[in-house]
Amino acid sequence: MRRADTMSAPPGLLGHYRQMLLIRRFEERAARAYTEAKIGGYCHLNLGEEATVVGLMSALDPSDYVFTNYREHGYAIARGIDPSRVMAELYGRSDGVSKGWGGSMHLFDAQARLLGGYGIVGGQLPLATGAALAIAYRGGPEIVMCHLGDGTTNIGAFHESLNLAALWKLPIVFAVVNNQLGMGTTVEMSSAEPELHKRAAAYRMYGERVDGNDVVAVQESAVRAVAMAREGRPVLLEAVSGRLRGHSVVDPAAYRTKEEVAELRAADPVLALGDQLRLSAEDLEQLEQSVAAEVGAAIAFADASAAPDVKTLFDYNYATPVPNDLNRLPGQPLFAVAGA
Repeated sequence: MRRADTMSAPPGLLGHYRQMLLIRRFEERAARAYTEAKIGGYCHLNLGEEATVVGLMSALDPSDYVFTNYREHGYAIARGIDPSRVMAELYGRSDGVSKGWGGSMHLFDAQARLLGGYGIVGGQLPLATGAALAIAYRGGPEIVMCHLGDGTTNIGAFHESLNLAALWKLPIVFAVVNNQLGMGTTVEMSSAEPELHKRAAAYRMYGERVDGNDVVAVQESAVRAVAMAREGRPVLLEAVSGRLRGHSVVDPAAYRTKEEVAELRAADPVLALGDQLRLSAEDLEQLEQSVAAEVGAAIAFADASAAPDVKTLFDYNYATPVPNDLNRLPGQPLFAVAGA
């Protein structure tokens, strides 16, 4: 077989395709691991959103900061974090990016400047805005990209964060990943203005909508947005994509019709880009094998990683020591028993 670097497709697009394919296969394998009870708690997948994920992340510099929500596995991988460490975190193992204490919804890697996935809807918005304020205060060159879902645009923290970002001219891009369903409710049924980028106008902020199934279009829009943010002009960017599965791995998505499911599959961004590249069957097989090996290695790494020691349960609760910090484990008495 030919080497990957001799494939005839444009190098940039080929790289995007491989990364999208990696995220797709990683998420499919994560779904399987959940059914095998190797992943616990909640687990939300980026299946169908790969073009949006890769397009957004490709516009950032390594020094930029990323805040995201609980559907964040693909963003971590696209940010350059080793998929093995991501999978180990999903398994709750000590070699994971959050040392096994975060799980699927709380990936964190300060070195990659991925400052967290957040389980509370909109919980990342005030924190991302605060990080942008810190950058502006010290005059740094970085920007913040804050990902959120379409449902998050209806909460107070969204409007408060956009208002402050516009008032203070903060270097931040609010990237709405509009997969057209807030859990099981359509955008049209929950938002009086379903074209979410238009909400930027209320704060005299630039807003833009892009086809989230087109990785090149997303990248181009994100590059424009990031450039504006570096000039102190916050942006609301909306990428309209599709969610191929339910809200989480346990959601059967019974609220979708067969026609809707067929439309989503027809618009599959990974298949669409693969067709666009016109790769040979040999090249496609080589990419599949390469990605399969990487995902297989991630599974093996996670399986081999140890569970975190219970003694580390309270590590990293605070950035600095706090007087009278309570480190009582579940089941332990609040106060020492006399004579015990």
